[in-house]
Amino acid sequence: MAEKPSKLRVCNVCLGILQEFCEKGFITKVCQKVEASGFEFTSMVLSVSFPPQQSVREHAAWLLVKQEMGKQSLSLGRNDVVQLKEAYKWITHPLFSEELGVPTDGKSLFEVSVVFAHPETAEDCHFLGEVCPDCFKPAKNKQSVFTRMAVLKALNKIKEEDFLVQFPCLPNSPKTVCTVLEVECTHGAIFVAGRYNKYSRNLPQTPWIIDGERKMESSVEELISDHLLAVFKAESFNFSSSGREDVDVRTLGNGRPFAVELLNPHRVHFTSQEMKELQQTINKSSDKIQVRDLQLVTREAIGHMKEGEEEKTKTYSALIWTNRAIQKKDIGFLDDLKDLKIAQKTPLRVLHRRPLAVRTRAIHSMKTHYLDEHHFRLHLKTQAGTSWYCIIFSLKRPSYIKEFVHGDFGRTKPNLGSLMSMTADILELDVESVDVDWPPALDD
Repeated sequence: MAEKPSKLRVCNVCLGILQEFCEKGFITKVCQKVEASGFEFTSMVLSVSFPPQQSVREHAAWLLVKQEMGKQSLSLGRNDVVQLKEAYKWITHPLFSEELGVPTDGKSLFEVSVVFAHPETAEDCHFLGEVCPDCFKPAKNKQSVFTRMAVLKALNKIKEEDFLVQFPCLPNSPKTVCTVLEVECTHGAIFVAGRYNKYSRNLPQTPWIIDGERKMESSVEELISDHLLAVFKAESFNFSSSGREDVDVRTLGNGRPFAVELLNPHRVHFTSQEMKELQQTINKSSDKIQVRDLQLVTREAIGHMKEGEEEKTKTYSALIWTNRAIQKKDIGFLDDLKDLKIAQKTPLRVLHRRPLAVRTRAIHSMKTHYLDEHHFRLHLKTQAGTSWYCIIFSLKRPSYIKEFVHGDFGRTKPNLGSLMSMTADILELDVESVDVDWPPALDD
């Protein structure tokens, strides 16, 4: 929205912003761009960015008025002056509300940003770089060191007498008014939560990419979030969950809590029925995962999932193989072991991403189920709580159950194999429950 040279004398303080950009015609142009953006919104917050040099001119005007009032024995503090940005919002807020039919609200997630520029007076700031060079540091994402924040910092630092020597009060009136560089609409993140079941032993939780090469066709994250991304018309997403399982581990029972942060969504209003239909769409798209209790949540509610991750219990079921033939009596002693202390070095399979350390675990109890001469099932429960047929690790996650079974080349002592005086390995592992009471269960 470039403006032609104004027929009026351009204000030497506001650079024409209060002269030509508070009119209904300009507000209508901005609102047309807002409506064409495709965002859903029931309120809005207006963000305006003025040229940095406008702050210099506003400072000069304040010093001049301060001097004139001083001559009349009147005082004028900086806080006594209404800033130009505030005045602009006071004038335009009612006009935007009337045109868009929604209230302006400082807490609204929908933001309309208007960026002004004035190339003609860009050099007004340059003297500050010589007087206060420490205020202007190069930044990666900034084309110029003379940002509005840097200029304001310098204006707060420079002495009044030094400013008056360097910059005229009042400054000259420019020939042109400001131009509008851009009008941008953005919406704050929306959060969706639920619980997922994973039925495949060939599916990672997140995309498995090594050295730029994808190792698996898909992931739990993608099978869920791709649908949300499309329906909410969001630009991107962040996936998180209460813990994670290995690629070959299933998650059964009520599933694992998860949350998806949807960034800059264009659609944000969904009824409970629409969320239920979205859940059904996800579940019909793949037989590898299922989701339940899909719902919109707040950013603050995500904290409940992370709190539960550290505090609640997780129940597992492991299928064990032994190299020697066993009878039911050979594994019965495991049911009687109580408060067994084990020392576990960081497992080899995660050593590339976790620091080397020795973690002490306390195994309070176990329960076995004999299958045949070389197989039995071991039920385990980790972290807080004590209940039937459980194994409980006293320290917080991660709990490496696979390593407790096979010993990880002696890095976990004692281990199931050493306790049974034979070689033991784990063939299958299932997460039977993640006992986090979040998100709230839905009646579906």
